[in-house]
Amino acid sequence: MKVPVTWLREYVDLPEDLSTVDLAGRLTEFDLKLEEIASSGISGPLVVGRVLSLVKEEQKNGKTINWCRVDVGAHNDASVPDAPGDDVPSRGIICGAHNFVEGDLVVVSLPGTVLPALAHVIPGGEISARKTYGHVSDGMICSSAELDLPGDASGIIVLEPGSAEPGDDAIALLGLGEEVLDLEVNPDRAYALSLRGVARDAAIATGAPFHDPADLEAVTVATDGPGAYRVEVQDPTACPVFAALTVTGIDPTRTTPAWLAQRIELAGMRSISLAVDVTNYVMLELGFPIHGYDRSLLKGPLVVRRATPGEQLTTLDGTTRTLTESDTLVTDDRGPVGLGGIMGGEEVEMTPSTTDVVVEAAVWSAPMIARTARTQKLSSEAAKRNERGVDPTLPARAVRRVADLLVEHGGGTLEDGLTLIGEAPVLPDVTLHADLPARVTGVDIDTVAAVEALEANGCEVAVDHTWLTVTPPPWRPDLTDPYDIVEEVLRVVGYDQVPSVLPTAPAGRGLTTSQKLRRRVGNVLAGEGLVEVKTFPFAGEADWDRMGLPADDVRRRQVMLENPLSAEDPGMTTTLLSGLLRSLVLNIGRGHSHVHITETGRVFLPQAGEAEAPIYGVDRRPSDDELAALSAALPDQPFHVGVVMSGERVRSGWAGKGRPVQWADAIAIVRHLAAVLHVDLEVRQAQQAPWHPGRCAAFVLDGAVIGHAGELHPRVLKAYGLPARVVAAEVDLDAMIEASPQIGPRPDFSTFPVAKEDLALVVDLTVAAGDLEAALAGSGPLVESARLFDAYVGEQVPEGKKSLAFALRLRAPDRTLTDDDIKAAREAAVAAAHEATGATLRH
Repeated sequence: MKVPVTWLREYVDLPEDLSTVDLAGRLTEFDLKLEEIASSGISGPLVVGRVLSLVKEEQKNGKTINWCRVDVGAHNDASVPDAPGDDVPSRGIICGAHNFVEGDLVVVSLPGTVLPALAHVIPGGEISARKTYGHVSDGMICSSAELDLPGDASGIIVLEPGSAEPGDDAIALLGLGEEVLDLEVNPDRAYALSLRGVARDAAIATGAPFHDPADLEAVTVATDGPGAYRVEVQDPTACPVFAALTVTGIDPTRTTPAWLAQRIELAGMRSISLAVDVTNYVMLELGFPIHGYDRSLLKGPLVVRRATPGEQLTTLDGTTRTLTESDTLVTDDRGPVGLGGIMGGEEVEMTPSTTDVVVEAAVWSAPMIARTARTQKLSSEAAKRNERGVDPTLPARAVRRVADLLVEHGGGTLEDGLTLIGEAPVLPDVTLHADLPARVTGVDIDTVAAVEALEANGCEVAVDHTWLTVTPPPWRPDLTDPYDIVEEVLRVVGYDQVPSVLPTAPAGRGLTTSQKLRRRVGNVLAGEGLVEVKTFPFAGEADWDRMGLPADDVRRRQVMLENPLSAEDPGMTTTLLSGLLRSLVLNIGRGHSHVHITETGRVFLPQAGEAEAPIYGVDRRPSDDELAALSAALPDQPFHVGVVMSGERVRSGWAGKGRPVQWADAIAIVRHLAAVLHVDLEVRQAQQAPWHPGRCAAFVLDGAVIGHAGELHPRVLKAYGLPARVVAAEVDLDAMIEASPQIGPRPDFSTFPVAKEDLALVVDLTVAAGDLEAALAGSGPLVESARLFDAYVGEQVPEGKKSLAFALRLRAPDRTLTDDDIKAAREAAVAAAHEATGATLRH
């Protein structure tokens, strides 16, 4: 919610010395979190000027410019070279616009003024005197676009005659110095989506007097007057209250007052026309959505009813929507004219030429609004408020407020007759023990303090010995149980009053073995230069399609959510790669060329034959059998480690040329993790989406595949819009931790010198290097290690063969090896390789 501070001060008498920063801090402490304090950023001498003379000059390029002499009051400078010369002090300014004449009041930015809207044209957006078109232009006459104001940007701003004097501060005049609080409003605090609600909280937070803009004395139009528009509510459950007033004879030439247009623009809405702007203004002021119909376009009475399946309505956004019986409509004799509580219809839309308006304000079923807004994928400012719950006592006052503004600023006439159907529903009382706030918060809150806090929030409180009966105010439908009441008390008392108490750690406990090993893994990943990310654990069919998973792939089988955050991601993810690839797309889209990211998190793997999870009430603790039934319905949720890398693995720089990431880098990271966990992983060639079939490795632990690594398939990269040669890895971390000893094997160190032998072996192309390496390493007690350092396919080896070169380290624990020992170990290694893979020594 964007709140202009000067508008807020109309409803709460904030201390003059209370800064906007301090006010934001108070509201944040009061559970209205500040996102930012926005301002225009305009500074310097922006003043009002009067055009004394205007000379049109044709230029060689065919353009006509105006050489103007402008009176800017105390800011006039007669010493500026080439200023038009007479005895009247002024400034000479070049202007290319033609929508003003001599005598007009204009807005002038003098040298030194900073206009952020021009920062892309002028360095820093700072205006200076400069020579152009043969004159020195000592400033600039401004348009609305240059000041980032609403309105026609095709010409400069012309102020109303008599509205200011030359030299007056235009920043204050146009409200350009306005500061706007951008507040994050929790979904349960719909009242704060209005100036009224924020002002009330600001009054409580600061102790300042509050003036309720809904205290309107003028709601006196007779409900049976002759001008009351006929309305029929066929579904009072969906629409318990409906109010309407009619204003006729609005002057279509009247425009929205500048102050009103500026306020709704600052609050984040667009100025459209007087009638539309007034309804938006009152919605922002009171928090109650209002809709206006062009009465000349209505045919017959308004009817509120449920839609019939297949019925259609073209809404104000130009979209034709097919409706269901769960949608509530406002109709006339022709059919639907509005989607109740969400958006009006195009056929009866108010336009700048509208002269007669039927103003509607209604209370709608919040669950119905939420369901329709989601099924129709239509989020509007009205729906945002109606689905959270509005003050049901406001409809009559809201329509009267709109009508009064249309009469005052549009020259209309209020018809005698208020349509008012239904009564505001009453919120149920909440009963709680008087000491509950103190017991829950740990703060010494007595009954008197609790009652005062609740009454400050608009609640009515009855005290009966040790019990409180609280009647929530009509604008707080979220107060439904005793703990909601406790929260309201604590907001006033202050969250900062809650004591910080550290729990006493039980003796002999600490991190579990699994936690310690996960931290070890995190340190290794950070040491590999990977940045940890946390992504949402949700995915959908689009992710599986982009990753190229076959239709029968087990990873497509998900735990589906009853109420997902997004229809595109309806289930829990079965792989970390879905989130990591999205994160990679985001980072590359932000201009990062070299991205190396990792995530450690759970995946959710449903098992065949799982029972559906039962849903229990919250009034009691589930029994042991019920908890067992819940546990049985849970999917497997193992921890996985995922890695995605793109760009350079070794960065280019002054030290030399870099190296791009390779499929082997992803494999090396997993092998490093296995090494620090003291787990022996077998690496095999594999084919698994989304990896390239020729550059994919599977990791096998105790005969089971626990993960894969390699280069992603080009089709996958194209589907995500990623650059070539992206590599990725994902392994089951829980499986590795389960197989990991708490302390790794103790190596046997020998103090005797090592002997090094290189072997080049010829094998079939289908032989895995890992199999050959294992055969060499296990060929005898003297072989300390075998490491592949070269692979060759070409003219020097037979067709269908490849040459793999290994470096052997030979060492004995008790002696220095002789030439005969080394020869025997070498021959044993070759023999073992031949027996295992058919390898022959390359000569």
